[in-house]
Amino acid sequence: MNTAVTIAGVTFQNPVMTASGTFGSGMEYSEFVDLNRLGAVVTKGVANVPWPGNDTPRVAETYGGMLNAIGLQNPGIDTFINRDLQFLKDFDTKVIVNVCGKSIEDYVEVVERLSEESRVDMLEINVSCPNVKEGAIAFGQDPAALTRITKEIKAKAKQPVIMKLSPNVTDIALMAKTAEEAGADAISLINTITGMKIDIYRKKFALANKTGGLSGPCIKPVAVRMVYQASHAVSIPVIGMGGIAGAEDAIEFMMAGATAVAIGAMNFINPYTTVETVEGIERFMKEQKIEDINSLIGCVS
Repeated sequence: MNTAVTIAGVTFQNPVMTASGTFGSGMEYSEFVDLNRLGAVVTKGVANVPWPGNDTPRVAETYGGMLNAIGLQNPGIDTFINRDLQFLKDFDTKVIVNVCGKSIEDYVEVVERLSEESRVDMLEINVSCPNVKEGAIAFGQDPAALTRITKEIKAKAKQPVIMKLSPNVTDIALMAKTAEEAGADAISLINTITGMKIDIYRKKFALANKTGGLSGPCIKPVAVRMVYQASHAVSIPVIGMGGIAGAEDAIEFMMAGATAVAIGAMNFINPYTTVETVEGIERFMKEQKIEDINSLIGCVS
């Protein structure tokens, strides 16, 4: 029974990854999860300098999910390389580093720093960050900005590049094709959906930032739809995420066209979700007499 999948020449022992921002860099969950069982650890976003993040409160529970406005708080590339990458060298799993920035120069600086790190198997570029040089419109919401940042990063990257797309667009298929045409090796989606919550008794926003990113099971139908549309628009691999709570959800994404899947918000509810999903996929394959997991990818058209 084959559970391995390949993306841009990188082979993963199974299709289950962690979603950036929900698993730290692996160290935080290593007491609960055997990282060696995962297809990949996708790290929290890392920038060229430390980011303090947004003011608190930064997290709010919603029906079927959560809102967050963490603001991509991270220790910066120096601490990441010296601490987090060193920790991950002890594990036999793939490592995908999520990169964030406020300008193309910020992104490129991190990409160049990571280009010499042999422990980094792939890069995932978070284009939901606001472009400070273009009126704070997210890189992933403007096709021209997405094209430019993808080309600039591909020109410097030594590892394969995944562009992580924002769902806060009118046409996800267009953005997927834009990333592919600019040279992306793969795409991942969806990032969080912009939402808001108001405390009616305090007459205040639940988040200091007013808006935040909605994640969790409530967004899964939207995510599955977008993965389906994106995978039919491009020929490069798609990594699907958004509300995955177990093996059945993961398989649904793969049938919609995802080559691999990433688990996010559920890590906060059940820290064992990733490994339980791996085991659940294996059980499903045995029960359904499926010899190769790749036969599930895009089987519903």
